[in-house]
Amino acid sequence: MGTANHVSEDVEYPQTPPVGGDHDPAWQNCGVYREPAREENAVHSLEHGAVWITYRPDLDDEAIQALEERAQGETHVLVTPFEGLGDPVVLSAWGRQLRVDSADDERIDAFVSAFQRGPQSPEAGASCSGAIGEPR
Repeated sequence: MGTANHVSEDVEYPQTPPVGGDHDPAWQNCGVYREPAREENAVHSLEHGAVWITYRPDLDDEAIQALEERAQGETHVLVTPFEGLGDPVVLSAWGRQLRVDSADDERIDAFVSAFQRGPQSPEAGASCSGAIGEPR
């Protein structure tokens, strides 16, 4: 993953969506968004222990709603559309990723449980609110 420095410029990540690396000084507030998040801000959220659930923008409304419901009551889950995904849904945590074909894949809950504020995160448990973005 290389370095994990705070940078103000755009970063070219080797993986899409990214799972770590240099990132913006401000994290993306966790929660649900209907617009894509800037990758550099979302990576900072991953550093704080967030699980970033991304989905193809053409996913059907029922599937999007199921993913959004997965974030309810969670402090470190970020849900956003992501342009250019090869899979319908991709879950990312710092250094970890799961690609699934369906929003009802049973592995989604297991991934969130295993990696939200998990020990793989450099700053597990640091705030995932109070920075940028206004979740729904």
